[in-house]
Amino acid sequence: MTQSGSAAELRRTLGVGDAVVIGLGSMVGAGIFAALAPAARAAGSGLLLGLALAAVIAYCNAMSSARLAALYPASGGTYVYGRERLGPFWGYLAGWSFVVGKTASCAAMALTVGAYVWPEQAHAVAVAAVVVLTAVNYGGVHKSAWLTRLIVAVVLAVLASVVVVCLGSGQSDAGRLDIGASGGLGGVLEAAGLLFFAFAGYARIATLGEEVRDPARTIPRAIPLALGIALAVYVCVAVAVLSVLGSEDLGRAAAPLADAVRAAGVPGLVPVVRVGAAVAALGSLLALILGVSRTTLAMARDRHLPGALSAVHPRFRVPHRAELAVGAVVAVLAATVDVRGAIGFSSFGVLAYYAVANASAWTLDPAPVRRAVPAVGLLGCLVLAFALPGTSVVAGAGVLVVGVVAYAVRARVGAGRDQE
Repeated sequence: MTQSGSAAELRRTLGVGDAVVIGLGSMVGAGIFAALAPAARAAGSGLLLGLALAAVIAYCNAMSSARLAALYPASGGTYVYGRERLGPFWGYLAGWSFVVGKTASCAAMALTVGAYVWPEQAHAVAVAAVVVLTAVNYGGVHKSAWLTRLIVAVVLAVLASVVVVCLGSGQSDAGRLDIGASGGLGGVLEAAGLLFFAFAGYARIATLGEEVRDPARTIPRAIPLALGIALAVYVCVAVAVLSVLGSEDLGRAAAPLADAVRAAGVPGLVPVVRVGAAVAALGSLLALILGVSRTTLAMARDRHLPGALSAVHPRFRVPHRAELAVGAVVAVLAATVDVRGAIGFSSFGVLAYYAVANASAWTLDPAPVRRAVPAVGLLGCLVLAFALPGTSVVAGAGVLVVGVVAYAVRARVGAGRDQE
């Protein structure tokens, strides 16, 4: 059962600016420092087409999420929307996809911080980062928004420097911006699926629906604003890096932005880019812990997860037990497993999550015009999910099957108890 009364509710402290910043902190994160290379390997000269396709699908998902979040301003995001619009199972499946996939992403972001700050002690640094950011989140969402604002400012400054250096150098060549699809349609779709992660952070705004002031007005404004700013940043960065490296060299780059400024003749900026990447990973980790803990809270309220995780701190008004549990699991993963090469299923899970969001938005209005956006978003999510590398599809589908089995077992046990 859902807790009732003010003691069970989170505090509404976030305005439009705070919500936009949290969304940007999720989107303009470590992905832009690393995702361009594998996307270029997949799509070749079709990289910008893949980016455009990812942006279109992200826009559809954002609009669906914004409409639903304004109607259901509670923590949990698509878990709540799926439950209310499609039924408990679909809400559970969305929540399961989000919590499992994003917990792995949290560990990956933590390890990214470690790899940039102190490569020889990456695991230790990763655990320390998780502990510190969990403590920040524990102190209240307003503190998290303040820290995210600082992180976003640093990352945007670094990315702006990369763009200016690359486009202003003698190595920049517009001829390298060929938008033909040398990787074929499959390569463009795979690149779009990989780049989709760069836009997925706007979900964090929706999952914080219970902590936003005037959610019916704030959330529909904040989500498209955050997405639009992120898209503008990504286009500028992708064009700048491509103009210097070209799609072939970009596809081979281990650290594409650092390689781009080095190729542009400014190697002194490389350490700055490394710091920016570490700070960006911290911002992504902070926002991920926020989002996963709120979805955990919502699922615990409905007893899909242990009910103790639904507790809200009487002073800080945050889901403190959910935050501590998520932090503990992520810390263990960051300390013991190198998940950077093993979280392909996270892509599949996130696309499944947004597929449920679009299906939920489809039910809001029978008018064909109002259903066009969620229809495009739903189809796009399914296409991109199955265009991912085969190992990612198999792993992602396997995780969803485990969740379905767990749901079925719980339902059977509950039915047996009702009959006793």
